Amino acid sequence: MIIRIVSAALLLMAQLPLAAHASTCGGANPAVTAAVVKSVVPSGKVNQYHIQGTVTNLGSQGQASNTLQFVDIYEGASQERLNDRGIPPLQPGQTYQFSYVWNRALDAGQNSTTLEFRVRMVQGTNCNTGNAIYKLTF
Repeated sequence: MIIRIVSAALLLMAQLPLAAHASTCGGANPAVTAAVVKSVVPSGKVNQYHIQGTVTNLGSQGQASNTLQFVDIYEGASQERLNDRGIPPLQPGQTYQFSYVWNRALDAGQNSTTLEFRVRMVQGTNCNTGNAIYKLTF
């Protein structure tokens, strides 16, 4: 009986860091919270992957009006920076959607491409940079 209680207590304690990490931090916290392929359009010898991403301020404070931030887009294997998208200042819980088109060979294998979306602060603060990267494999 005691072993069961101790095991249950340890299991509950192991869950605490995850809950703490998911909670808001004491400032603005822009994070890429989603990226999905919305459509694939054939164009000559390539497919155009139309991607939609979402940035959310997961923090407890809004961003200042002079905040300057971007989502940088990287090709996962080479870590080559491909492009960026400007993101406006966000209030707590507010989201902003951005789009990106990636050209890929018609015969590219399924799940052979990974794009990374990274929040880059030029002016402003992010109280939790640990959640500023999102990977999409397709």
